[in-house]
Amino acid sequence: MKFSTQVKPITYLKSHAAEIVKTLPETGEPLLITQNGEAKLVVMDLRTYEEQQETLALLKLLALGNKEIEAGQFRPVGDVFADLDSEEAT
Repeated sequence: MKFSTQVKPITYLKSHAAEIVKTLPETGEPLLITQNGEAKLVVMDLRTYEEQQETLALLKLLALGNKEIEAGQFRPVGDVFADLDSEEAT
């Protein structure tokens, strides 16, 4: 995703808010808003934002899992399944 194709000044956001609200969900691309020539904020539709948050949450879980593996804090999968099987039998 290239932000350079969706860069607009803050005055554009102010004068085209309704159009932006309509088109962002259709394109799924965020809009980079500048003020005095500097990037200040990103506007995106809710679905895209939620998808990004879910992706970040999964990446955090994977990173935590990798840290636990590196620290030796894990059990062989066979042991886990054996424990689950023994719980079902009781």
